[in-house]
Amino acid sequence: MSRGRRTGVPAEVPGSGRRQVRSVLAAAAGAVLGATLLRAALPAGTPPIRSVEPSGGARSVAALEPVTLGGCEQWILVRSRDVSHPVVLFLHGGPGTSQLTTNRRATRDLEQHFTVVNWDQRGAGKSYAAIADTGRMTVGQFVEDTVELVRLLLERFHQDRLVLVGHSWGSVIGALAVARHPELFSCYVGIGQVADMAAGEAASYRWTLEQARRAHDRRAVEALTRIGPPPYRGDPRSAVVTQRHLLARCGGEVHGSRNGALGVVLGGLLRSREYTLGDRITYFRGVMGSMELLWPELLRVNLRETVPALGVPVFFVEGRHDHEAPAELAEQYFAELTAPSKELVWFEDSAHLPHIEERERFTRFMVEKVLPLAVRPDGR
Repeated sequence: MSRGRRTGVPAEVPGSGRRQVRSVLAAAAGAVLGATLLRAALPAGTPPIRSVEPSGGARSVAALEPVTLGGCEQWILVRSRDVSHPVVLFLHGGPGTSQLTTNRRATRDLEQHFTVVNWDQRGAGKSYAAIADTGRMTVGQFVEDTVELVRLLLERFHQDRLVLVGHSWGSVIGALAVARHPELFSCYVGIGQVADMAAGEAASYRWTLEQARRAHDRRAVEALTRIGPPPYRGDPRSAVVTQRHLLARCGGEVHGSRNGALGVVLGGLLRSREYTLGDRITYFRGVMGSMELLWPELLRVNLRETVPALGVPVFFVEGRHDHEAPAELAEQYFAELTAPSKELVWFEDSAHLPHIEERERFTRFMVEKVLPLAVRPDGR
């Protein structure tokens, strides 16, 4: 009988513990993937909001629905505990980078105070099919779509004005829409406000290259040198993807995170009830297609020249560490901008997504600063 051998107890097989851990992790990953695919296969919808009047009549709204804008079908998400609340319309960034799914969670607390509307612009997310009308993929058409949607919302909810919130690319079409039709808006909120697109892109590239050199990241330096400074060499879509990826790794997109906005987007897509499997599949096609069609025109946008004044109260919400739409350029634009009233609000622990990175503070800002303007008839 061998020394130390116990009858009935199998000898440990080397590496079996690691294999068991890998098996458990693989099973967990499979379960998560399966749950995600199951959710994606379900019909699109949005969770209900349970809120009623004392008399029993429903006053809440939770609707995911198509609207016709600029002659084509586009999708909006409308959520509120009380439809008599002021309307706030969010314009997502990009172009093509829908935030309908991520914003639904980020703006959940605002539903108690506002009627919150998120919109997938033409070519983005659930409105991807509209990209087929390539002749209308222009900055001017997006501004017209914005104004048309605003008028539809004001009529539907029996209001005279609404709050417009534009993020990044959305701040371009938002500022242009407010400049043309100030009578439709109680105030304007620019998040990661674009000022001079070409100057901002150049500053973002320089900052990213500087961070890569400081970190002695040879591969990043080589990649940035290869694409060159804006307007970049070769395919601008590929160059922008490269620059944004490296920018995110340096924390210039989401403060304190190397995953950047992509991590936020993927989280929203995986958990969303508003997107079908088809919507998820076409999401990134919409981003790249919108970039291809709009990027050259977008690089020519200089709001410091074309929108030197706005006829409504203005807020700029800026992440202190934003190097995608560089905060220092937004600060310069703010100083020059003429408006009935204006306020620059810094989010010290954010980069390009302060409304998501510091959600609770953004909610307080909207309730304390914006809501009083929205409920007053004159918006002043």
